[in-house]
Amino acid sequence: MATGVETLLLILVLAVLLVASTIIETVRPFIINAVVGLVVLFLAQVGLGLQIAITPIALVIVALGGLPGSVLIILLSVFGIAF
Repeated sequence: MATGVETLLLILVLAVLLVASTIIETVRPFIINAVVGLVVLFLAQVGLGLQIAITPIALVIVALGGLPGSVLIILLSVFGIAF
């Protein structure tokens, strides 16, 4: 038979799993956008020979914008405006 402490721990673990699942589900699109954008930036550096600095601001733009964000970073770098 389960004691009160075991039942409380089980409820606590289930609550933590529910919160973690919700956080991961919320952040997942940003992670996918960031990975796709970083792959595009890497291919631009390797394929086109561009020197693009990967800064926290660039990561935020790529994470929020995805592919269009990485294209924006590339264009800003090519024209010498930023990055």
